[in-house]
Amino acid sequence: MAAGSSGGSLIDEIVRDGARRMLAAALEAEVAAYIAAHVGELDERGRRLVVRNGHAQPRQVLTAAGAVEVVAPRVNDKRVDETTGERLRFASLILPAWCRKSPKITEVLPLLYLHGLSSKDFGPALEGFLDTDAGLSAATITRLTVQWQDEARAFADRDLSGADYVYLWADGIHLNVRLEQSKLCLLVMIGVRVDGTKQLVALTDGYREATESWADLLRDCKRRGMRAPVLAVGDGALGFWGALREVFPETKEQRCWFYKIANILAALPKSAHPAAKKALAEIWNAEDREHARRAVAAFKLAYGAKFAKAVAKLTDDLDELLRFYDYPAEHWVHLRTTNPIESTFATVRHRTKVTEGPGSKAAGLAMAYKLIEAAQARWRAVNAPHLVALVRAGAHFEGGKLVERPQPATPHGRAA
Repeated sequence: MAAGSSGGSLIDEIVRDGARRMLAAALEAEVAAYIAAHVGELDERGRRLVVRNGHAQPRQVLTAAGAVEVVAPRVNDKRVDETTGERLRFASLILPAWCRKSPKITEVLPLLYLHGLSSKDFGPALEGFLDTDAGLSAATITRLTVQWQDEARAFADRDLSGADYVYLWADGIHLNVRLEQSKLCLLVMIGVRVDGTKQLVALTDGYREATESWADLLRDCKRRGMRAPVLAVGDGALGFWGALREVFPETKEQRCWFYKIANILAALPKSAHPAAKKALAEIWNAEDREHARRAVAAFKLAYGAKFAKAVAKLTDDLDELLRFYDYPAEHWVHLRTTNPIESTFATVRHRTKVTEGPGSKAAGLAMAYKLIEAAQARWRAVNAPHLVALVRAGAHFEGGKLVERPQPATPHGRAA
């Protein structure tokens, strides 16, 4: 018995050591890919903005092989978000900072698939994290893929009459993975329900700039019972807007500041970027619409003579850029950008390597659906969620504050 027990302990130790080595290699590879993706981003002195920064303190992570000590590599990211002005930070998808248990198979496999691993690679990549009795063979992965495709199809066909989306974010996400003959472009819509919670509304493949692709998606959502959102947020270059005006003409439009700032800066010399970013922040971060318009006038005065195209990019759709001021101030931070979609796909879409032929579009779409499904469980409700119902009811806000509550209707249909 003692010998058997000793042998079991030795085997366990070997398995744990294998898990530790594999996890360490995966984390190093993830950091290397992140740094490589931003290698060309330099500060004014020509120094890289994203570099390695040693390793974090060791910590214990519970895996199927037992507790494994992890020493995660760190990244020094000096870049600043152009929209919020906050420092950007590297966040590991393999092992988040808060994680003390190994990732779930339902979260890891879709990500690995979209990163280019084929079904035959999953077993070797994950055996250190999962119970070996689970049998992660290529056949098992194939069955899981088929199951997830069925789930994605069921999601795409579900009844929407019971879900009321007050706010809607829309974006077309190009993933740098090559499925069949072309890259996968995902048309993604995320909504805010009346209770303030965020939820994936729709996901399909199509063409980001094609109005007809978006129109097909919106018509299908309407057919399944979707009500017109109060406000939609997206990039001005999307074909989504033409489709929205056709299918839900009553929905108001908000342009994404994240994309708008990038477009404006592209029309300015790099030497002008620091001052221009600050001037633009005075607009989207103003205390109300009136102050925002004054900041727009200052921007025109500063850049109009030399850089008319940059100013035109701001002024041509100014009403749509400032639409968020019509809604509760607590919601402004959510309505200025398509960040819920951007952040969900950030690590996947920023990869520079194009992987050839990991699978079909149907499988890629299913994996993307599972990736969002996993992320959705961690989405937080919008600030002041109780105000979302007032927005749906038609309440009036000025300067971000409620000034008129909607009046209940009388039995004759008139306001009381």
